[in-house]
Amino acid sequence: MVNTCGFIDAAVDESLDAIGEALEKNGRVIVTGCLGARPERILARHPRVLKVTGAHAYEDVMAAVHEHVPPRHDPFTHLVPPQGIRLTPRHYAYLKISEGCNNRCSFCIIPSMRGRLASRPIDEVLREAERLVAAGVKELLVISQDTSAYGADLRYRPGRWRDETYETRFIDLARGLGSLGAWVRLHYVYPYPHVDAVIPLMAEGRVLPYLDVPFQHGSPSVLKRMRRPAHAEDTLARIQDWREQCRELVIRSTFIVGFPGETEAEFSELLDWMDVAQLDRVGCFKYSAVEGAAANALPDHVPAPLQEERYARFMERAGAISAARLKGRVGSRMRVLVDAIDDGTAIARSAADAPEIDGVVRIAGARGLAVGDWADVRIISADAYDLSARLLH
Repeated sequence: MVNTCGFIDAAVDESLDAIGEALEKNGRVIVTGCLGARPERILARHPRVLKVTGAHAYEDVMAAVHEHVPPRHDPFTHLVPPQGIRLTPRHYAYLKISEGCNNRCSFCIIPSMRGRLASRPIDEVLREAERLVAAGVKELLVISQDTSAYGADLRYRPGRWRDETYETRFIDLARGLGSLGAWVRLHYVYPYPHVDAVIPLMAEGRVLPYLDVPFQHGSPSVLKRMRRPAHAEDTLARIQDWREQCRELVIRSTFIVGFPGETEAEFSELLDWMDVAQLDRVGCFKYSAVEGAAANALPDHVPAPLQEERYARFMERAGAISAARLKGRVGSRMRVLVDAIDDGTAIARSAADAPEIDGVVRIAGARGLAVGDWADVRIISADAYDLSARLLH
C-alpha cells in the first residue's frame, strides 16, 4: 500500500515515484491518501495499480486488500487491543480531532480533497485519549487541519466524560486532555481570538506551553492575497500578550516565501515581523503552484531563483533567532522525554520540541535511560536548533 500526498506538486511527484517503486518491487499495489481524490492522475501514469482510494477510506482499503489477499482467521492476530495499533513509538501518539477545513486559503486545495470541517464528538476524542494514556502514552499530539475551529460544525455539541459535561470546542478539549497527566501538545492552531483562553491552562502546567500556529507570512497584503483566516488580527500584540501570561510559551510556525506578487518590500515586512515575533521554532516553504489552487491565477509569480534567495535569507534570520533563544536556556533545568538511544547518547525532547519537526536534547553518557523514559537534565550547551544536556541524578 502506498499512502500519498497531493498538497503540492512536489508531493504529487514524490507520491507517483513511490507508486512506481512499489510496482517495480511488488507488482500488486493499492494507493490511498490525498492524491487518491484524483485517481485519473495516478492511473494515467500507473494503470497497473489494483485500487485507488481517497484519504481515510479505511473500509475501501481493507476491502481491496481482502479482495486480492483473502484473510485467514487467526484468533491471536485478530485480537486488537482497546487502544488500537499505532505506528508511532509507545510513548507518544497523535490524536486527530477533526478532518477537513472550512477555510479557503488561495494556495491550498485541502477543502476540495478532504472536504469541509468534520469534528469528532468531544466524548469520543477524550475516551480515545484516555485509552492511549492508560496504554502507556506519555505525550498526546493534537492534530487536525484547523484545531482552533474544532466543534464549530457540530455547534459545540456537549458530551459526557468522567461524569462531567464538555462542549465540543477547542478550550474544553484542552481542559479535558489536560486532566490526563500526559503532555498535551497543540498543533495547527489558527490565531482566532478564542485561542487566548488556552494560555492560562499552559501557565498552570495542564497543557504544554507550546503553540503551533501557521502564520504563513508577516505582510498584511500578502496574507490578504493568501486569504488567510484571522489575517487582520494583530498577531504581534497577541504573541506579546501570550508570553506575558505564560513566560515558558514556545511558538512554532511555518511560512511561505515567494508567494505570487510578493515584492521585496513585503518580504522585508516578513523579516521585520520575525525580528519582533522572536518565534522559537520556524519552518519555511518556497511557494509551489498546486493544481486547482486559486493562487495559480494571481499575477506576478516570483521566479525560482528569487524564491531560493529569499528562502535562504529567511532561514538565516530564523536560525539566528533560534540560536539566541536556545542560548538563553543554557544552565536551566528541564524534564525531557527520551525518543532514542544512539551509542550511549540519549536523544530526547523537551516541552519545547515536537517529534520529527523541532530540535532535540542530546544527553551524553545516558546510562540507564531507555526509550520512553522521563529524565531530568541540566542544559550545558546549545547550537542553532538543538540542546546538549547532562543527566541529573
